[in-house]
Amino acid sequence: MPRFEIYSDSSLVGWSELELGDAPMGVAFGRFLPAPGYAAIQPVVVAAAGGPLLEDLRLSIREASGYVLQASGGVQIADCSAELGPEGLEISILGISYPSYELLFPEHIAAYERRFPSPD
Repeated sequence: MPRFEIYSDSSLVGWSELELGDAPMGVAFGRFLPAPGYAAIQPVVVAAAGGPLLEDLRLSIREASGYVLQASGGVQIADCSAELGPEGLEISILGISYPSYELLFPEHIAAYERRFPSPD
């Protein structure tokens, strides 16, 4: 599974495999693995709790090739690490359009089709 880089402006703050998703909604999410740069934004992430303050961080997701994922619904980091430890960090990318979603996350589409097969 590819690894995606998460940036706040031009600072690398972490990585994720975005191993889970909701294909019809264009959503990909997964465990967030913080980079050293995350320490600078962590207080804002915790205080924002998914709210509008996160917009000020200008979060973006890039593929290893440098391709920036376009997400009409934005990027959110949920940080419950104070309560849950490293397992309490998650990232969500909302509103990834097709065909980008299909190209980047074929496994999410396949999982959806297995769960909800189309009637023939």
